[in-house]
Amino acid sequence: MTMSGQAEKIPLVELRGVTKVYGTGQAAMQALRGIDLRIGQGEFVAVMGPSGSGKSTCMNIIGCLDTPSGGSYLFKNLEVDALTRNERALLRRHQLGFIFQGFNLLNRTSALENVELPLIYRGIVAADRHRRASKALAAVGLAGWEHHTPGELSGGQQQRVAIARAMVTEPAVLLADEPTGNLDTARSLEIMELLTAFNRDLGITIVMVTHEEEMARFAARIVQFRDGLVSNDQVREEEK
Repeated sequence: MTMSGQAEKIPLVELRGVTKVYGTGQAAMQALRGIDLRIGQGEFVAVMGPSGSGKSTCMNIIGCLDTPSGGSYLFKNLEVDALTRNERALLRRHQLGFIFQGFNLLNRTSALENVELPLIYRGIVAADRHRRASKALAAVGLAGWEHHTPGELSGGQQQRVAIARAMVTEPAVLLADEPTGNLDTARSLEIMELLTAFNRDLGITIVMVTHEEEMARFAARIVQFRDGLVSNDQVREEEK
């Protein structure tokens, strides 16, 4: 079964025949071989597949961190392929949030300052930055931890800071690349409950790359990649 009827009517993200080739000649490697994928507003999609299947390449294209070699990528019906580098950067800054496996926090700055970083890029004044960053940290259960550096936080707390940083700009799409890959089971489940709540309560679209089936079960829809193609795309039984 494919995605819901609502998602069919209002695609937020759409890939049409997207290919991606790295290198040239005999050294060329085809990471994506013609991907068709539609993701609707408010969906929670888990992307799975073995190493080298193309799932991370697909995530990078959706996140405007890479560009297709062929086919087209539409975001809210906007032809992303036609945008300049600066225009893609603006789309990424204003519409997309990112959570990475390695947290990617600045070690010598506080949790509050880490969360404020994307707001600085937007030119938000300091008082408003502080307020919004504090609110985002409170939303992930870190009220009172604003002035702690990453070295003073557990792995789970660091990932919560990373989630707050991704959420503080109120993105249309949250892209999570192995968000629980560096966490133990208990902390992983906490992070997944948090992401599920953001999807359910705020309607934020989440696209999550994971190799862990237990974490993928939090998503309503699972897309499987193999050899640069979508091999399976279905809504989970309990979500029908």
